[in-house]
Amino acid sequence: MKLLVATRSPGKVREIRELFAGLPFEIQFPADRFLERLPEEADLERGSTYTENATAKARYFAQRSGFPTVADDSGLEVDALGGAPGIHSARWARETGEGGAGGGGLDARNNALLLERLAGVPETQRTARYRCIVAYLETPSGIPEIVEASCEGFILPAPRGTGGFGYDPLFFSTDLRMSFGEAPPAAKHRVSHRGRAFRALIEVLLRRVK
Repeated sequence: MKLLVATRSPGKVREIRELFAGLPFEIQFPADRFLERLPEEADLERGSTYTENATAKARYFAQRSGFPTVADDSGLEVDALGGAPGIHSARWARETGEGGAGGGGLDARNNALLLERLAGVPETQRTARYRCIVAYLETPSGIPEIVEASCEGFILPAPRGTGGFGYDPLFFSTDLRMSFGEAPPAAKHRVSHRGRAFRALIEVLLRRVK
């Protein structure tokens, strides 16, 4: 079964390739299909929910590629920040114009902004979760199959580990008792929001290819 995964994120590409390894799917990404980045892609994540964003990405790339397409939208929800950054997680520092103290790329600035917003907040109040919504479309005009998953933890006062991407060095997993930045890839996939969501989708797809 051929499947297009609608992401250009190097971190997501790496994780999703690992999650599909050894399974009866031929997965490709936009770059594999020579789908150049067009200006309208910037508007695909303007919805008010993860589901809206994931569905918009899946439908757009299904239309461009002609393949069954899967897309996810995910985010970090911090209780002390009222659920922020949430659906804005990937672009939080850019959208707010804050986080400059982190320097470097957007991930570093997002992490710096998170630590700034949580300055002085005790560990017991730094609870958070990663949430992931995955949308699958067999055809561009089809009804999306939606799966959802999350994982619980809290935000550390300083980064730990250099693995993963995004907020992973600051997210302490209560399942693993370490940050996602410290976790080996296989361990992270076992408990992460994206690992759980994609495994749920894979179960659905495997029933269809049998």
